[in-house]
Amino acid sequence: MQQFSPKFRSELLSLLKWRRDVRHFKPDPVDPDHLQTCLDAFALAPSVGLSEPWRIVRVLSTEARSQALQNFQTANADALQGFSGEKSRIYTGLKLTGMQDAPEQLAIFCDEETSKGSGLGAATMPEMRRYSVVSAIMSFWLTTRAYGIGVGWVSILDPVQLRKDFGVPENWSLVAYLCIGMPEDDTLKPELQTVGWEQRDPNLSRWIEV
Repeated sequence: MQQFSPKFRSELLSLLKWRRDVRHFKPDPVDPDHLQTCLDAFALAPSVGLSEPWRIVRVLSTEARSQALQNFQTANADALQGFSGEKSRIYTGLKLTGMQDAPEQLAIFCDEETSKGSGLGAATMPEMRRYSVVSAIMSFWLTTRAYGIGVGWVSILDPVQLRKDFGVPENWSLVAYLCIGMPEDDTLKPELQTVGWEQRDPNLSRWIEV
């Protein structure tokens, strides 16, 4: 088994702490070589049955970006209706997407019907394919953080509409819409914690016994 030094383990924990959800980006372009190295991390990720079900769509055109932004704005307006009082006030002030600023944007889909892996491990839990995509996204995210690149995961979207707008196969399900760029600032504290939306619960890192 590969062993890693205490220094590496300490730096790994630091990397995990610094993996933040970024929504404020500088206009600077992302170094294309660095971006490709980060994307290569997808190929290193584990997947159920070695199915590698992730499908990466680089969103470049003005039309596609406009469709994605409109999708968010519609879903965000609907989401606001679910809050009232102080939560509504805070929600209104949140910046929940970097779509208008991020120089790079990726839509990550899961191929729900991939033949790769021959269905191993997914027969009883087909959602394992999506979990595999999430695992690959985290590998990508940590690599971007190591290069000083920021990532923001936009989840306030209509996934079916986005799939239709982008014209991808019907058996692809949206897992993540990622905004990518150089962050305006660095902070260890989650923005939602800073504005008083929610606080971390240290007890959730503990196990229960059955």
